[in-house]
Amino acid sequence: MSSAILECADITKSFGGVPVLKGITLDLEPGSVTALAGENGAGKSTLMKIVSGQYSADAGTVTVSGTALTPGNPRDAVRHGVAIVPQELASIEDMTVYENLFVGREIKTGPFLNRKAMIGEAKEALAVFGVDISPTARMGSLPVGLRQIVEIVKAARTGAQVVMLDEPTSAISEREVEGLYGIVRRLRDHGVAMVYTTHKMAEIRAIADRVVVLRDGGLILDEPLTDVTDDDIVTAMIGRELNALFPDRVAPKADPVLEVRDLQVDGASEPVSFSVSSGEILGLAGLVGAGRTELLEAIFGARHTSSGEIVVRGKRVKRNSPAAAITEGMAMVPEDRKISGVVLSMSVLDNGSLPRLSSFSVAGWLRGKARVKAVSDVMESVRLRSSGMGQLVGTLSGGNQQKVVLARWLTGEVNVLLLDEPTRGVDVGARSEIYRIITEFAEAGMAVVMASSDMLEIIGLSHRAFVMREGAFVGELNRDDLDHPAVQESVFRMATALDGPKHIPKTDPEAAS
Repeated sequence: MSSAILECADITKSFGGVPVLKGITLDLEPGSVTALAGENGAGKSTLMKIVSGQYSADAGTVTVSGTALTPGNPRDAVRHGVAIVPQELASIEDMTVYENLFVGREIKTGPFLNRKAMIGEAKEALAVFGVDISPTARMGSLPVGLRQIVEIVKAARTGAQVVMLDEPTSAISEREVEGLYGIVRRLRDHGVAMVYTTHKMAEIRAIADRVVVLRDGGLILDEPLTDVTDDDIVTAMIGRELNALFPDRVAPKADPVLEVRDLQVDGASEPVSFSVSSGEILGLAGLVGAGRTELLEAIFGARHTSSGEIVVRGKRVKRNSPAAAITEGMAMVPEDRKISGVVLSMSVLDNGSLPRLSSFSVAGWLRGKARVKAVSDVMESVRLRSSGMGQLVGTLSGGNQQKVVLARWLTGEVNVLLLDEPTRGVDVGARSEIYRIITEFAEAGMAVVMASSDMLEIIGLSHRAFVMREGAFVGELNRDDLDHPAVQESVFRMATALDGPKHIPKTDPEAAS
């Protein structure tokens, strides 16, 4: 007899005649965390929605503890202990935490709600998971990470045997991620089977016991995490090896494009100085809070600086003025594209016009044909996948949204490209396209400065890199340093002040490995 708590047998699903799931068979064991990985469109969310009763499969069965679930019946799934916490949370923001926990299952004394009892039980339920949240707090006042935790606690207190989390860290901070991990581990220790969809290698390694990879609707990999490498997982996701993600780099030219001289950023421990040549990609590595974002914003004029100089192609740029930075050919791609990068409710055309509206208008009137041609040309240059210039950016995939953010600057001259976490929230396959675009920008003569928390990204794209701590440079890595087998450990030690070398010690790579 199977020990699995949930069994999916030969699940198939198509939309409009297009196969989305192709005979998926999958078992979940109690007390385990399964990372469900794959590119956008691989079928992860569709599979979870079928398991939770939101969709009906075209063929196949879902069984919980030996009982087949009624297809397309969410109530039946919940009744048999299946819960899903979607990427777009279903919490009621205007209600309190305890009201969200008890919605549909209110405690009553006679015809009246027993609010005192519900508050008490909510407090106990939250305490079990070590969560310090007031039961009477309004749900909408909580950060996204805590609202997710409340939704998970809600699932747990209803007796869920299977809890599925759909991209749970896509919109939360790293501190909230650690709290989420703690909740997942507690549920696992209580015998709950967890499914955790993600495309981030670090998350898979941090939380999963097993990894399942879908690609183009098929099940490509299903192995204990200890039996697979990151290369194995990425190859299963995208159909090619990890090193194929990064295009070849062309050597930069000798002429400096961007020069930063003794720039004192507010909050930084000391001023910074550096230069970036034409065609060079300079990486900024370090831990969260190291000051990488602040430095990029300061160069672009969006964060205050008290002293220093910024020079682009020999011309001094007025500090603390994004308009001056744009005039001198600077472009900035922010960390959170959905908040600071694009307007999701606007079209590709309108988003593509935003940085340089003045160049597309005469006396306040937009020049329609010129604008459409300019934006269409740059979106074509980055191979944007869309239904046309009128498509709303919010309906594009994460990778295509990022292409819009990148390409829209190309309607004018760009000398300096500032990138803050350029592939955040972008699946592995789409990353390779973003990397190709960045290297092509560099080859065209731009100076590129890229802040990234992904060390593989720093290693794979950069010609040179600085390690930052408290807003200052604490280490410089040339190309030989970045190719060194011990580079990740050395960067971590510099970023955390465990030691202070400015360069990675030169040792024999054979001996180091």
